[in-house]
Amino acid sequence: MRRKAGLILLALAVFFAALSPLLRWYAFPRLAKVPPNTYQAMVLEAKDATLLDYGTMTAKKVPKVTIVQTLKGNVQASEKIERTAGRDVVVWDGLSYVQGPDGKMVSEIPERYIFDAHSQEPVHATGEMVDGDPVSRDGIEFKWPFLTQKRDYEYFDAQARTTSPIHYKGTQDFRGVKVYYFEQTVPWTKVPFPKAMPVQGITPESVARTGTTRWYTTVRRFWVEPVTGAPVYGEEIHKEELRGGTLLGGRDKVTAFAGHVKMREGYIEHTVNLVKSQRQLVLLMTSYLPWGFLILAVLLLSLALHLEARGRRPGDPAPARAAEPEPVSA
Repeated sequence: MRRKAGLILLALAVFFAALSPLLRWYAFPRLAKVPPNTYQAMVLEAKDATLLDYGTMTAKKVPKVTIVQTLKGNVQASEKIERTAGRDVVVWDGLSYVQGPDGKMVSEIPERYIFDAHSQEPVHATGEMVDGDPVSRDGIEFKWPFLTQKRDYEYFDAQARTTSPIHYKGTQDFRGVKVYYFEQTVPWTKVPFPKAMPVQGITPESVARTGTTRWYTTVRRFWVEPVTGAPVYGEEIHKEELRGGTLLGGRDKVTAFAGHVKMREGYIEHTVNLVKSQRQLVLLMTSYLPWGFLILAVLLLSLALHLEARGRRPGDPAPARAAEPEPVSA
């Protein structure tokens, strides 16, 4: 009986020892993914900013500019793309809506971001766009991969429609969460005018006829929780200028927007709490369960060997032999 129990424990030890790496290196990459129906909204503010008054074409100081960014998962579009892509795909329909201190629209830029649900690598498909213009992204946008590494990544800039490195700058503590700090600098780049302009009757085409061009630069900063790959905080030092053309009345350039854009406090707290809860789910599959199964396998193996050793221990009394029958004489 003892020998049978030892064999069962040994089989369980082998099972859990094999399950540990399978869960981490096989199951996790296939099970961990961004859900296709995600919806999130984030509000950012630039206080004491500079904003262009299109009525007078002069830059003015304003108390606050607000940017509302929304990302909404398009399940129907993702299922359609998956049928031809042969992998799990997420489609995010995003909108960046900028409004001045009076609540009026400054600009709104929609975009569609299509990416692999597991690796966050871009997936090129019909409908991928920024402000109605087709694009073919390289690099990540909005979210880092699960188990983010301490290295540089390629990051797509929606304003410039270009990809450039975003650099790992170190590990920090952000409100009790270990994060990786990344920074990207986009140099002055000529960019298209938004299709939705703040003044009725003014269109990108009409501005282009004046010879005036739009230029943009930014320093982009993210604090990323590495287990989930989710940014817990982000900010930009953002500048835009209009240059040349007859629209400026002989001036070389005028500031269209300048400000230090930061996430609003209430959204920081919500984001940190959300990422903390998601972090535990990822750690369950990458650390807690694999290491737990491995430790359990060692314990079961030790117990199996202990039972086997006890079954073979010397000095145990020999089993009693059956009494031989006495001879019967005739």
